[in-house]
Amino acid sequence: MPKLEVCCYSVECALTAQQAGADRIELCSAPKEGGLTPGYGTLKLARERVTIPVHPIVRPRAGDFCYSDIEFEIMLNELAFIRDMGFPGVVVGVLDAEGHIDLARMRLIMQQCSGMAVTFHRAFDMCFNPHQALIQLTDLGVARILTSGQQQSAEAGLALLRELTGRSRGPIIMAGAGVRLTNLHKFQQSGIRELHSSARQVIPSGMRYRKAGVSMSVDYEADEFSHYCVDGDMVAAMKHALTLSTLSPRLA
Repeated sequence: MPKLEVCCYSVECALTAQQAGADRIELCSAPKEGGLTPGYGTLKLARERVTIPVHPIVRPRAGDFCYSDIEFEIMLNELAFIRDMGFPGVVVGVLDAEGHIDLARMRLIMQQCSGMAVTFHRAFDMCFNPHQALIQLTDLGVARILTSGQQQSAEAGLALLRELTGRSRGPIIMAGAGVRLTNLHKFQQSGIRELHSSARQVIPSGMRYRKAGVSMSVDYEADEFSHYCVDGDMVAAMKHALTLSTLSPRLA
């Protein structure tokens, strides 16, 4: 049966996704930054409360995936910490200045992640040559590659996703970016075994008093009285659709 991974930015969201039937959680912080490494309190509570596999992301900042020596040292420390906490997997990725997989650093990452399943995240979508990258990541022993097929959305990148899935002799190709209930069938028809979705909704703040004219964000137009969370009903609907599509050939 295809697996559904849900991107969550809090333990509350992870618990919602778990209850709705998600198979795995990618745990992040900072949704407006595209996902950064969660803090200690979040990691600790996730280990205590969430029973399905949780794979934290290790990403020290937003932007590109070519890191300074200090940033990379921070990543190695965070990976060791996450490993020692007992998480079954981690989500990470590094590129060099030319847009290739940084093999030297990825080898160090793989050593640091001994015993964990490594997902190479959407840094893959920023790399120069996806076919060469697939070979290199296979040789490194990563468990899966999260990718949109090097397009803005996974649906737009279906052709490359299909090709990578057919070529891969190691990593699972997991489609992510714009994966929704309405397009699940397209990925399944392409033979993709794992799907990644945020299944997000925006909910209003519980604040009744709202101070006008003061912003905590560099984006002064940002709505600071709303936040992202996982839509449990959407996760449940997506999981149900995946289950039905698996069973229907047997019933035919």
